Amino acid sequence: QVQLVESGGGLVQPGGSLRLSCAVSGSIFSIYVMGWYRQVPGKQRELVATLTTSGGLANYADSVKGRFSISRDNAKNTLYLQMNSLKPEDTAVYYCNAIIIGGVGYWGKGTLVTVSS
Repeated sequence: QVQLVESGGGLVQPGGSLRLSCAVSGSIFSIYVMGWYRQVPGKQRELVATLTTSGGLANYADSVKGRFSISRDNAKNTLYLQMNSLKPEDTAVYYCNAIIIGGVGYWGKGTLVTVSS
């Protein structure tokens, strides 16, 4: 079992920045990839960024490349998403995801990011 708790969402103006955090607990050593996804009401949840736990390989959606950065602090058991140059179309609920060996996936409850003037 893995537990994920997101934080850091809020209201930000276009062009601004936010850093999301995802606190990880439970069977941490069984996780082989973590990521951030987002969802707008009425639309499917979409991938934002992923990060492998071995090798630290990052992957980004084209829409956020060059603006967002995913990272992990192993000492704090926390996953981050640094979001810069935010746009109104980045408005969504952002979810943290972890996939463990065997393919089981876990989700947090999400944190709302609103980009608006």
